[in-house]
Amino acid sequence: MAECGALCRSEAQYGQPGQRLTLADGDTVWVALQGAHVLSWQAAGSERLYLSPRNHWDGRSAIRGGIPVCFPQFNQRGTLPKHGFARNSAWTVGQAVVQDEYVQQDFMLTWGAQTLAIWQPRFEARLRVALAPGALAVTLTVHNTDTRPLQFTGALHSYLALADIGQTGLHGLEGQPEWDALTDRHASGSGVLQFDGEFDRVYGAAPAALQLQDGAQRLEISQSASWANTVVWNPGREKCAAMADLPSDGFMHFLCVEAAQVFAPISVAPAAHWQGWQRYQVLGD
Repeated sequence: MAECGALCRSEAQYGQPGQRLTLADGDTVWVALQGAHVLSWQAAGSERLYLSPRNHWDGRSAIRGGIPVCFPQFNQRGTLPKHGFARNSAWTVGQAVVQDEYVQQDFMLTWGAQTLAIWQPRFEARLRVALAPGALAVTLTVHNTDTRPLQFTGALHSYLALADIGQTGLHGLEGQPEWDALTDRHASGSGVLQFDGEFDRVYGAAPAALQLQDGAQRLEISQSASWANTVVWNPGREKCAAMADLPSDGFMHFLCVEAAQVFAPISVAPAAHWQGWQRYQVLGD
């Protein structure tokens, strides 16, 4: 491995500092230091992540779109701010390396006065963003640097770009335990998930990769077994219209397919670490 050099460079967008990784084939990813938030992934000539045009870009407000890191709390299932504090925290740039057609960049978040004010554990989190031709991998590692066990929930809350939600199908969750958060109904996942309104369901993570079919485009989505759940979410027309940080037609152009830990907290022993990833592979257009 060698240092990235020009393939990994500091670059500001939307007035926010960040890092850009670029491959020789033109594939590129841009990550904001706020939240170590992946905001853009361009592969095979197309943008693969949705980013709302109505974000505030003030360095404090949560960013709608891309791949937010939800840590150490999923949604409002606890006493912390919604989805935890990591996505609104300033991360630091870590090691960046390249090997053949592969570039990666680490981002770091460590406990301090601001985290201790609302969450007691002492920790170090690392997000590794790895880019290969037609592929992106995002890996979260949590080190427990405290003397007590650390417990958390969370997610890699990926907003995957679509041409039209009405022409989209998600394959691979058939038979998996399903909880519909809108109706509080428990069932089993169907063979192909399709979307004609608000959709908010938590699944037991499938053992094999999922496939997102958006017209002629196909994306493979996989996650490590260390995440117990897969969350599938789209706000639908009515809820989207009521969300200030989304355009009224925003719901048509994304689907969230999240590697998540929703119900049972992950426990990390003192001096130990936990790691979970989600990977995306373009299969063809």
